[in-house]
Amino acid sequence: MYQTIQKTIRDILSPKVLAFILKIGLASIAVWVAVLWIFWDSFESFITSYLTWMPWEWMQESVAYIAALLVGYTLIIGTVSLLTSLLSEKLLIELAHKHYPTQKVHASPSMTGSVMVTIKATLIFLILFLVLFPLIFVPFLGQVVMLYLWSILLKAPTVHDVGGLFITDQQLLKAKSKHSTLIAMIASLFNYIPLLNIFAPIFAQILFLHHLLQSKI
Repeated sequence: MYQTIQKTIRDILSPKVLAFILKIGLASIAVWVAVLWIFWDSFESFITSYLTWMPWEWMQESVAYIAALLVGYTLIIGTVSLLTSLLSEKLLIELAHKHYPTQKVHASPSMTGSVMVTIKATLIFLILFLVLFPLIFVPFLGQVVMLYLWSILLKAPTVHDVGGLFITDQQLLKAKSKHSTLIAMIASLFNYIPLLNIFAPIFAQILFLHHLLQSKI
């Protein structure tokens, strides 16, 4: 795993990968900042309506503001993840040929499949987010819960998009993906640092790429 992380860091700092990240990341940030800027009051009111279980109005308002920022931040993360899933295939193939020149591309994951897997992961994330929301404000435990939730956004799309390029046997892909949860959680650490969160999806994909193809050498 250490060697895999080293290779991934070198790749992610290359000009081509950085350009890809900045293009997708800055576009996602710009879109959601504009949308939330226009509809912030309605958005915050919606969040407040979910917090009626809290005993005092002042507490609801304070937590709602923080929660609205967190949800907005997560919307950016989700958008970066979706766009990375849809647009990263060419970049991943180039990296695979660079490090593993004998590796062949066996399949090209469908765009519809990528969208559906990402939507499914996002729905699971949202359901668990709503259920586990009170735990997010518990010191330390809340950070662990959020890390796990963010990893859900990355795990399935990463396995689908990267694994689908090089493995057609679903049983073999499942076996090769046994460390994908750990990979997604490592990549999700970027989400704790504003702006660096745009690195998380492509970092997860490149990390899984190396994990998958090194094990085939």
